[in-house]
Order: sequence, then C-alpha cells, then structure tokens
Amino acid sequence: QVQLGESGGGLVQAGGSLRLSCAASGSSFSINTMGWYRQAPGKQREWVAAITRDGSANYADSVKDRFTIARDNTKNTIYLQMDSLKPEDTAVYYCVAKRTAVGIYNYWGQGTQVTVSS
Repeated sequence: QVQLGESGGGLVQAGGSLRLSCAASGSSFSINTMGWYRQAPGKQREWVAAITRDGSANYADSVKDRFTIARDNTKNTIYLQMDSLKPEDTAVYYCVAKRTAVGIYNYWGQGTQVTVSS
C-alpha cells in the first residue's frame, strides 16, 4: 500500500504564490507517476498536472505557464509551485499516484485546501 500526505495549502491573494508538497510512504518504490487533481465547490474534479519517475511533466491548459510540478525521488515527494494564482484556482488539491505511466490513479491523498481571494 501507498500513503500520500499533502501539505502547503492556505489562503493567498490573487497574483500570489503557494507551494504544495506531497510525500509518499509505504510501498512508494512501486510508484511511477505522481500528480495533482483539484476540485472546486460545485464542480467536477479536474486533473492539474503529473510527473513521471524520470521527470516527464504534463499540465492542464488552465495552469500551464503558471504552475510547475517537480519531483524528488530520493524523498518520494512531489511539489506543485503555483504562481500568478487566480480566484478560479480555489479548490481542494489532491495528490495522486499510480504504478504506471498510463491508466487510472491507484492512490489518493486526503487533500489540501487552496483559497485565492480577489
């Protein structure tokens, strides 16, 4: 089993920055891809970004050029640097992980709240 623990959420003004972290524990050696989803109130869950073990990253169009995902394999941790934040980025952000580069995410964290005020 793999456990995911997020940290770094909070309240920030529009135009500001936040950095989220997610540490994997347990059988983390089996993980290939890690990433982030988010869910705003009354909206469907949305994929945000993902990064493979070899560092290949992808982003949703809505966050491209504002968010940066990074990974430290020695710490089994990923980071999401969020810059130029907008009120529409307000959501609960979930860390996710899977054993392969394709397919569904096997593991989900509890989520961390990000609130961007206008």
